[in-house]
Amino acid sequence: MKPILELARPEVRSLTEYIHGGEVWDIASNYDIQHGRVLDFSSNINPLGPPAKALEAINSCLWQIPFYPDSSSRTLKKAIAHHTGDIDEENIIVGNGSCELIYLFAEAFLGKGTEALIPIPTFSEYERAVKKTGGKTKFFRLDKDFMFHPKNLLNEINPRTHVIFLCNPNNPTGTLIPREAILEVVQEALIKDVIVFLDETFMEFVSREKRSSLAKQVETYPNVFVLGSFTKAFGLTGLRIGYGVACKDMVNVLSRVKLPWNVNVLAQAAAIAALEDREYIQKTEKLIKEERAFLLSELKKIGCFKVFPSDANFIFIDIRRTGLTAAELKLKMLNQGILIRDCSSFRGLNKYFIRVAIRTRQENQRLLEALKEIGVS
Repeated sequence: MKPILELARPEVRSLTEYIHGGEVWDIASNYDIQHGRVLDFSSNINPLGPPAKALEAINSCLWQIPFYPDSSSRTLKKAIAHHTGDIDEENIIVGNGSCELIYLFAEAFLGKGTEALIPIPTFSEYERAVKKTGGKTKFFRLDKDFMFHPKNLLNEINPRTHVIFLCNPNNPTGTLIPREAILEVVQEALIKDVIVFLDETFMEFVSREKRSSLAKQVETYPNVFVLGSFTKAFGLTGLRIGYGVACKDMVNVLSRVKLPWNVNVLAQAAAIAALEDREYIQKTEKLIKEERAFLLSELKKIGCFKVFPSDANFIFIDIRRTGLTAAELKLKMLNQGILIRDCSSFRGLNKYFIRVAIRTRQENQRLLEALKEIGVS
């Protein structure tokens, strides 16, 4: 018999395993460190953990486990619509994590003979989702300071272009694309029948005066799909739950390829409770705003770091002046019990970039102390 890999579709054979942040389980196993003893700065998750009300909701609905979940997630959609404001629940689709919706979207709108435009560096799963469909990816680089210029992207559109992927704020750079730049892309794409996939999973961390979501304009711009998540801002990472907002026609198309019962009863209950916990949301906004300012200020004092501005809950750093690669610094920090993100696996980046999450003041101070202990100053 042929090797099993040769029997797989060509699109599947071309895929390789990708490294993400939050690899604490692998680290604990490979280095014989207890999971709880690794302080994780590699994954961009709310340092407050999940809302207490979400945990209470899980406990109160354990009796539902023997039953199928609501495949349409109707109650959750109502809660998302209320949280987002001025949208109808029919504009919402719910997924088993935002990553499922990336692949679902690609399955619906891409395939052989089509092309997706992707800025680099950015989140890797857009490229993988496109590859899985048999579509092609066309990359364009952000400028030397990792800023986005709409005309650079628009010049790359051609007759094969079906989709543009944008992450706002961008991962791993943390930069926010201004609303007028997003609209310039969306309006030109609308004329050319190109769909804009707008990943706003980090928008909850942007200060309210700068926040620029397009979720409320999806009927005005029917070529826009807005991605949201309960992983980052609400800390429901292990439950895997995300959502998308789009015009009703697009939601109907996506619902045709969505798996049934894709979001379990515990995840739905926790997400509903999280959205209703206004105190938790306000506490999160305050914490991230204060700690982002603190950590940016302190990291900029490290002369061998080039620290980029951030509107997200993480900070992007060029460390080449330390004389260390990201992999080497990661190992040194791991010996201090701290896990950072080596960004060399991001397309378009070399081996000298890292990303650190914004955590509590005590944890952020521990990060700074560890950097001093290993001689980075």
